[in-house]
Amino acid sequence: MKQDKFLTGILVGIGVLVLLALTLFFTRQDKREYLAEDTPEGVAHNYALAVFNKDYEKAYDYLADLKNKPTYEEFRQSFLNGMIVPENTGLDVGEARINGDEAVVELILYYSYSDPFSSRTGSVEQALLVDQDGTWKVSSMPYVFWDYNWYQEPFQP
Repeated sequence: MKQDKFLTGILVGIGVLVLLALTLFFTRQDKREYLAEDTPEGVAHNYALAVFNKDYEKAYDYLADLKNKPTYEEFRQSFLNGMIVPENTGLDVGEARINGDEAVVELILYYSYSDPFSSRTGSVEQALLVDQDGTWKVSSMPYVFWDYNWYQEPFQP
């Protein structure tokens, strides 16, 4: 009789934990929101978020207007053709070092692997931004957000 009460208690406890887990899963808010665009950190964050959301028009608007800037279609095709694959990547935006009209933003990129025995790894990278008419624009990002063919001189045979 005591074992039945003990077993029932364990089953009820498991049921409560399952309900709590499901409630948290379905009610949690997605905290990925766009930030103010008046700082280099905000622009770097917003560019990456637009890329994660596959909002390529918004991401393209954050690119600096420099020589050999890719067209919107070239930009979009880099993602669609798999040249840039930000999936399985996490991002923390750190501090910015501003020097005149240029800024370097520290980014911590986290890479996760598909097998259950590997832990995610992180690396410190940098985003480069330029101030163009009072607006911060991205001129370079780490490779999971950036195609290194952008802003390059076209090959002349």
